[in-house]
This record gives sequence, C-alpha cells and structure tokens, in this order.
Amino acid sequence: MQTIAMSWLVYRMTNSPLILGMIAFSSQIFAFFLSPFIGVFVDRYNRHRILIITQSLSMLQAFILFFLASKSLISVGLIIALSMFLGIVNAIDIPTRQSFIVEMVENKKDLANAIALNSFIFNAARLVGPSVAGMLIAITGESVCFLINGLSYIAVIWALIKMQVKPRQPAQRGDVLKDFKEGFSYTFGFLPIKAILFLTAVASLTGMSYAVLMPVFAVNIFGGGPQIYGLLMAAIGIGAIVGTLYLASHKSVLHLANKIWVASAIFGASLIVFSFSHVIWFSLLVLLVAGFSMMVQLASSNTIVQTIVDDNKRGRVMSFYTMCFMGVAPFGGLLSGYFAHKIGAPFTLVLGGFFSIAGALLFAAKSKQLKEALLKVHMA
Repeated sequence: MQTIAMSWLVYRMTNSPLILGMIAFSSQIFAFFLSPFIGVFVDRYNRHRILIITQSLSMLQAFILFFLASKSLISVGLIIALSMFLGIVNAIDIPTRQSFIVEMVENKKDLANAIALNSFIFNAARLVGPSVAGMLIAITGESVCFLINGLSYIAVIWALIKMQVKPRQPAQRGDVLKDFKEGFSYTFGFLPIKAILFLTAVASLTGMSYAVLMPVFAVNIFGGGPQIYGLLMAAIGIGAIVGTLYLASHKSVLHLANKIWVASAIFGASLIVFSFSHVIWFSLLVLLVAGFSMMVQLASSNTIVQTIVDDNKRGRVMSFYTMCFMGVAPFGGLLSGYFAHKIGAPFTLVLGGFFSIAGALLFAAKSKQLKEALLKVHMA
C-alpha cells in the first residue's frame, strides 16, 4: 500500500516518469552498495535481533511519511530522503530475512515449500494492497496508506519478539574484508549460483522495473486514475500468487532449473505484448501471465540458491542475491524513467522484454551444470 501511495503521490505532484524512476532509484540503490558487506555481519550476528531492529526502523519511516503527508508538508525532496532511509534499512533487512527463513525450517527438505509459502504471503499482500490503496487514495488521499503501513509493523515486531528460534552457531569473527572476499569468491566462483545471479540481475535491470511505469500506463494509456493503477498491480499480484501455488506443489527442486529460464522468457514476452495493448481487460490478462512467470523465476532461483549454498556462507551469498535482485533494480528504474521520458513507456517495456528473453536464452545454455549441482545436493 505504501509503495502504491508513494508512486501515485509523486506522479500526481510531478507528472514525470523520470521522477518516478528517481524515487525507485533512491529507495533501492543502497541494496547494491551495502548488501554485499552486510552479508558478512548477517553470518556473524543474531539474525533474529537484527530483524527486530530493522522492522522497528521501517515502522518509524512509515509514521514520519504519514505525518508529513497528512500535514501537507511533503515534497519530492523529502520523499527521496525517506526513500533513501528505507533503502538503507532494507539493505540490512532483506539479506537477513532471506537467511533467517532457513533457521525457521527445521527440515531442509521443506525449504522449497517454505520459500513458496513465503512468496505466497508476500504476493497475497501485494494483491490486496494495491486494490485497497487505489480505493483509499481516491477517497481519503495517500496519507492513510502510510498510516496503515506504520501500524502493521506493530504486529510484525510483536510476532518476532514472541518467536522461539533454535540458537545458531554464528560464523567466526575474523577480518571483515577477508570474509567478504571469501563470500565473493564462493558466490561467483560456483557456476550455478553465478548463473542464477546473472539472470536475476538482467531481469531486475531490464524487466522488473515495469512497475515503475504502471502509473504512466494507468493515466496515459488507459485514461484512468488510482483505481486503474491498483487493478494493474493487483493483476500482477494474482499471477504471482498462482505462480507460488504452482511451485509449492513441487516436492523436489531437481526440476526447477528449466523453469527459471522458461519463466524468464515468458515474462519478457508478456511485457512486449502488454506494451502494445490498449484494451484494459486484455492487458490485465497479460499482466497475470507476467506476474506468474516473474514469480516462478524468482522463487525458483531463491529456492535453488538456498538449497545448494553452504550454511556458514548463507548470509553473504544471500546478500549478493539481494544486490542482484534489489540493488540492480534502481538502475533499471532510473533507466526506465529516462527512456520512458525519451521514447515513451510502451517502447521502454519492449526493450526490457527483449533483454529478459536474451538473458533467458543465455541461462538455458548453463542449465545442465545447474542440474548436476542440484543432483549432488539431492543425493547428499
């Protein structure tokens, strides 16, 4: 809800896709620069306590945003500053949360289902959030969405405090730079993980930034308002939920390698088709496919990485995963805003779709090695 409200608020204030790209850039750029180093500390310290701190800071950001918006004190500069603050928090929170999932799952064979369930919950929220946000923005304005987001953290923090987790043996605390180099060499020296991170980075740079341009399509292509914007985002959420249910039905990770590149190719193709559509119902159907394929690619990638990585390097590997997924996205958002300003939003999506398909074809050539790595883990 906060993401939808912030994007709509910025577009209403500026009517500029370039500024939308700048907001996306400022909120995620720290994931690119900080996450790789954060991974060292995620492996060293108590992930449970780190999450309580990061969620508390996220709650503070939401309440500040609510106060400024409700008092009409908000400006693009303040939104960028608050987005940067949340970006720093997320650079710590996301790799920590990704690594913490494994601590919550006692049987490693249940990991694929746990990650699918985590994705299902996330996308169920993303399905409901845009629809509710669209209605609230039309009725009361953007500030109520910020307030609801802030209040929601109370339940999150309380759940974390009450959680009982089996103590984990943290990695030994040595030289930070040495541990970073070790994590880097392990991540990018292991072909299966390197190939997955490559495709994730390509998708984030050229494809996933489509969400940045959704306000432009809602207003300029379909002639609507926040309700249409909410519908477009909700369609993606429905497709993503179906994708998580599809993956949750698979008990083994051995067949996920092919699903990654096929889903990436379908995602790219759906972006291209959507960019040429001017019929709202058909566009919503195409976005269902986009959401489905996007989730199959990302959740399958996450599951495979979490399955084959050494536990004592998990925090560092997931921090590089965060860098390629979240950290590369702001560059994609900035590029999308720039190209949308120069050549229009539809042609910008066409470019993103072609690059997603090209990345999928390159990944397909390495899928055999990935299957062999998965087979070794499965046999072990």
